[in-house]
Amino acid sequence: MAIESPAETPKVQATTRTPQPVLTRKRVMHIVRELLTHIALLPAAFVFLLPFLWMLSTSLKVDAQLFAYPPIWIPNPINWANYPNAINYISFFLYLRNTLTIAVLSTVGALLSGSLVAYSLSRIPWAGRNILFIATIATLMIPFQVTLIPLFLVFRNLGWVGDFRPLIVPHFFGNALYIFLLRQFFMTIPMELSEAARIDGASELRIYWAIILPLAKPALATVAIFEFIARWRDYLGPLIYLSNQKLYTLSLGLQQYSSQYGREWGLLMAASVLITLPIILLFFFLQKTFVQGVALTGIKG
Repeated sequence: MAIESPAETPKVQATTRTPQPVLTRKRVMHIVRELLTHIALLPAAFVFLLPFLWMLSTSLKVDAQLFAYPPIWIPNPINWANYPNAINYISFFLYLRNTLTIAVLSTVGALLSGSLVAYSLSRIPWAGRNILFIATIATLMIPFQVTLIPLFLVFRNLGWVGDFRPLIVPHFFGNALYIFLLRQFFMTIPMELSEAARIDGASELRIYWAIILPLAKPALATVAIFEFIARWRDYLGPLIYLSNQKLYTLSLGLQQYSSQYGREWGLLMAASVLITLPIILLFFFLQKTFVQGVALTGIKG
């Protein structure tokens, strides 16, 4: 019997094939659904963006183009002088400083008070906390107009009418909406973290500051965005409590500007763009954190 030598033995090489990704029917349907959703949302986004685009276009027009028919969307020539003129016609930077003062301090107060109350309602077991939470949520049903006159009388008796305190101090006493959002987020954080910290001797304040708040950045950012935007565009509050023109906010300054220079539409639109642009930029850069915070606050009831 002949014995084959190793050189004559046929070599069998194993070939490994990389599995190619296969688009399943479910995956294809998901892609199609997402594509159709975006196609449907694009016209809606354009409709909502249209007023701002018109305001931006008007802010760059000369007077002869303001009431042209058909309407001119792209100004020619572009009148950049409307922006420095709009700033010079009113005390823009003074009103900007006043608005930032109110918005920043109110945001700090809303974050501090809302997070403390939410921590107590979600992380500390004590009798009656659910009843207090329900009562807190019930205050959302009370319109602002109902408490407007009583609050004004309280602040007048305190001697606060005429300065920033009525616009800032109330936000250090909690907001029902922010308490709800933060409580829902805090309840998604495992209780084992707090229990382990208590075993190590950490106080509730230490747990709140060193453990809970760092984990709740998306929710805190959402509350900060809500509060800052609300105070930035607030008109009724400053109108009621501020009488000194040196304390006016941007909203009051814009209203005063429109009453004095109502026919200067190019300057009015330029001032409106300057007031609106910071809010758009704020949401543009923080939209991921904002969406994440809103989504996670409803995970656990």
